[in-house]
Amino acid sequence: MTPSPYQQLATRLDSLPNGFPPTEDGAELRLLEMIFTPEEAALASQLRITLETSKEVAERIGGDPKVVRNLLKGLARKMLIEVGRTENGLGYGIMPFVVGIYEMQFATLDAEMAQVFEDYYQQAFSHVLGVTPPFQRVIPVSETIQTGMEIGPFESAADIVTGANAWGVVDCICRVQQALIGNPCEHPLDVCMVLSKRPGVFDNNPVIQAQTQAEALATLKRAADAGLVHSVSNTQEGNTYICNCCTCSCGILRGMSEMGIANVVARSAFVNQVDEDLCLGCEICVDYCQFNALTLDEDDGLIVVKEVSCVGCGVCVPACPEEALILVRRPEDEILPVPATEREWGEQRAAERGIDINVVL
Repeated sequence: MTPSPYQQLATRLDSLPNGFPPTEDGAELRLLEMIFTPEEAALASQLRITLETSKEVAERIGGDPKVVRNLLKGLARKMLIEVGRTENGLGYGIMPFVVGIYEMQFATLDAEMAQVFEDYYQQAFSHVLGVTPPFQRVIPVSETIQTGMEIGPFESAADIVTGANAWGVVDCICRVQQALIGNPCEHPLDVCMVLSKRPGVFDNNPVIQAQTQAEALATLKRAADAGLVHSVSNTQEGNTYICNCCTCSCGILRGMSEMGIANVVARSAFVNQVDEDLCLGCEICVDYCQFNALTLDEDDGLIVVKEVSCVGCGVCVPACPEEALILVRRPEDEILPVPATEREWGEQRAAERGIDINVVL
């Protein structure tokens, strides 16, 4: 029997380095049916990671150029595929489900879709969250790092913000999804940040609220003050978003808190350090740590850092009233290498999953 367009698209998405594994009850197909029309799914299932013009896509798949062009433009408007400039004009490519298609459902996510996503999450996400390299990596805010320490531009949330030319913010889809199924958390919603090198790209966007650089930095600080963990794509180049995450709602960090997967997110190059002369053992920092990396030593009344659990987010640092905490750089042999580009990340992850990335390039 010929697979349905949704089965074809699901298979294609699972052939990407990110992964989109099937479930026993077909929850992944129900999700795709809520997002794509059959015609859109059929076309998207034939796209590649490498961007192609509509003419190139039509010629490769043997489709009507006008029909293909109109479908691709519609998918682009719905933010369901990648779009960018190529040597031959505007190019289109397949977008992974996570991080990608799902995060673009700001305007369509309702209670029904939220429950279907949860069904899919519980059945399938453990198969993709434990794969290395992880989807995302943690980055600290610069002021939490020891003064005078060398910091790469890809290692600081503030530097990533100032390195962009356009800024925007949307409600965190993870917290919206959890609220829709009856599991709301108290963290702020409007702190999911998007970035671009193209000035003004978010102006007049129907779902993304454009910000100035100063407003984006203020959003970053507001998220940190709320105890949220900054994370970005796990590459040195091309960071287009900053997620401000919590273990209670974030689809990635929940993999650790609910499923016990240790490496769901790549830690930063830094680790927490306690100044024993300043620490009073008040345990305020313990409440802020989402990774159970801080404990109170009952014998000497000091906070102890469990370095293997510390991801170097720095969330606890500004919370300490005695300024007894600071992030220091880990020994070089303990710093996890960050893939330079998305292509390098994809090649490493595809190899780990045992799939051939050339099939979708």
